Amino acid sequence: MSTIEYASRSVDVPGGRIHVVEHGQGPLVVLVHGFPESWYSWRHQIPALAAAGYRVAAIDVRGYGRSVKPASLDEYGMLHLVSDVVGVITALGGGTPAVVIGHDWGATIAAQTALLRPDLVRAVGLLSVPYTPRNEHVPTEVFTALAPKGAEFYISYFQEPGRAEAEIEPDVREWLRGFYAALSAETGDMGVFMIPEGAEMRDAFPAATPAWLTDEILDRFTAELTAGAVTGGLNRYRCMDRDWALTGAWAGARILQPALYIGGDKDGPGVWLKQAIENFPSTMPRAQTHLLKDCGHWMQQEQPEQVNALLTQWLGALPQRDTE
Repeated sequence: MSTIEYASRSVDVPGGRIHVVEHGQGPLVVLVHGFPESWYSWRHQIPALAAAGYRVAAIDVRGYGRSVKPASLDEYGMLHLVSDVVGVITALGGGTPAVVIGHDWGATIAAQTALLRPDLVRAVGLLSVPYTPRNEHVPTEVFTALAPKGAEFYISYFQEPGRAEAEIEPDVREWLRGFYAALSAETGDMGVFMIPEGAEMRDAFPAATPAWLTDEILDRFTAELTAGAVTGGLNRYRCMDRDWALTGAWAGARILQPALYIGGDKDGPGVWLKQAIENFPSTMPRAQTHLLKDCGHWMQQEQPEQVNALLTQWLGALPQRDTE
């Protein structure tokens, strides 16, 4: 890890305490990670954005690292996650609107925060997972339909409490290595998303490890995930139907703030959510879209310089306060 000294603290939010790593001075930018990561996935972006003149706050999402880990599954619903980000913006920014940037599940959290609290989010950045408005389709039914006969889509595989934990927890480090490798451009295999009947997800993990995933980085992520965060991370997947049932009022809603989407040409969501990206002119009309060549799912770690350049350029072009 870099020798840069970061400020690390916990922030009180309505649902408990959220761990935040801060660096820099200026307009607030909140970074939200995905599964199965932590604030550390933004280690390349924190110093770059701070050097560009921003106060950067990378959070551990509830269920991860040093943030609150509720026992109840219901407390991992999207409205709770949005409330956590709102609590961080309020605590650090004093009510001044912030930019929220997320990756993977963090992208969905960022998008929903922008949608539900436009008064506190002046712009939103999404990495890997595009914004998809709530529609009439129950999420788990969609995932079931994605899988061929005799197989199961990985999100469906994650639904049953304890099932994925039984695969992951005996050797968290090796499971993370394989999962990160499977979704990396260098070593990836899209087949990992479809689990044959009777198999485990790890059965399709590649033996090779991508160059970006050093032992030091893997040790760091392993330490974060073994801090009671395996079930918390998986619970996000298990709340998708609950979220769908609670958000009917926002069906078809558009994100109207300035937005940025960065995808990788070897990343799964860019394939099965391609239509969502093509719909941005209507669903997220002020979005810039960029596709990184030879890039997998972990883009801010696989191609940090390219991601940093896109983020700083986009942030630099934003007005201090968006009034449109």
